[in-house]
Amino acid sequence: MGDDTPLSQLTTMRVGGPAERILVARSGDELVRCATELWHGDEPWLLLGGGSNTVMNDEGFPGAVLLVRSTGMEVVDDPEQPEGRVRLRVQAGHDWDALVAACVERGWSGVEALSGIPGLAGAAPVQNIGAYGQELSDVLHSIEFLDRESGEVQRLAAEQLQLGYRDSAIKRGLEGVVLSIDLLLSAGAAVEPAAPAGRHAAPIEAPAAGEALSEPVRYAQLAAALGVETGDRVPVRRLRDAVLRLRASKGVVLDPDDHDTWSAGSFFTNPIVTERFARTLPENAPRFPVGDDEPAPAVTTLEELAAGVPMRFPQPAPERRIKLSAAWLIENSGVPRGFRLPGSGAAISSKHTLAITNRGGATAAQVAELARFVVQRVQQEFGVILAPEPNLYGLEL
Repeated sequence: MGDDTPLSQLTTMRVGGPAERILVARSGDELVRCATELWHGDEPWLLLGGGSNTVMNDEGFPGAVLLVRSTGMEVVDDPEQPEGRVRLRVQAGHDWDALVAACVERGWSGVEALSGIPGLAGAAPVQNIGAYGQELSDVLHSIEFLDRESGEVQRLAAEQLQLGYRDSAIKRGLEGVVLSIDLLLSAGAAVEPAAPAGRHAAPIEAPAAGEALSEPVRYAQLAAALGVETGDRVPVRRLRDAVLRLRASKGVVLDPDDHDTWSAGSFFTNPIVTERFARTLPENAPRFPVGDDEPAPAVTTLEELAAGVPMRFPQPAPERRIKLSAAWLIENSGVPRGFRLPGSGAAISSKHTLAITNRGGATAAQVAELARFVVQRVQQEFGVILAPEPNLYGLEL
């Protein structure tokens, strides 16, 4: 791979010009050494993993691009973990879906609904990846992190990363490089031996006794695809297969022969609004409650006053927040699947309105132009401003 390699060959959107130079780190030690040297230099530099969440401008990057290619996973001996829990350490450059496949093969649950997500393990906590009712925050124990300010390698607990919906402290400015991630997975949950005939109706595709079970299915669409109720468990292999089929139906499983997968996945995050605003939208607009914060007590009791607790006064309850469907907003603003602007090589996926795709020969400028058009249409129709999910370099919406 030469320094003149265009970033279109290193990103799933397949747009972008070359970097001035390209470095490759194939181990954690190389990653520390390269990042430290680049921090001490004068040139701009960019850390790039699988390129699945990156859209680079057509001029390329005016500096060094450091490719994360450190791979490997190992079980960590952690006596603090209860029986049936596995602490797994994964290097930052390990392919995410290969990690999920390995966990499913071993009967470990916790990441099976995250099957098919492109990219590398080190990027997972930055974005707090999630799909079909699971998020990385459900299983993340800690990360090994090269902190730019101190220059030291630290272990940061998941709580220190302030993980939220497609958000983290790293995304908000905690500067450094993820070297590895530790996951806490479940092992040992298995199907009981089959009940005697006639005791109850046999389930569809009844699993074999001893087969490892998934975490409870949380997402209605996934439950429907599996033919079960939300809250049920199914064999981890079966759940992974169902997720891969669902993702493929939406064009978000990478396939070099399918232009619908030449994308950065979901181009926009699902907006979160107040419940009051959500009531202004059409009744058929999908909406999902976001977890409420527990309100503080409104008054101070006599016992608390006697104990020196400061006086509290009644406070209005915090307004509930609602998550909207960006895909629904886009389609119902008059931007259908397969839509493209005249003469453009960029188009909305023919399978899913949340993805912007490269139909072959698209430029980064055309991708950005289409994204701006979508944002404007949704804002005009519903008063909601969509935020992009991928990292945009040299591009503005």
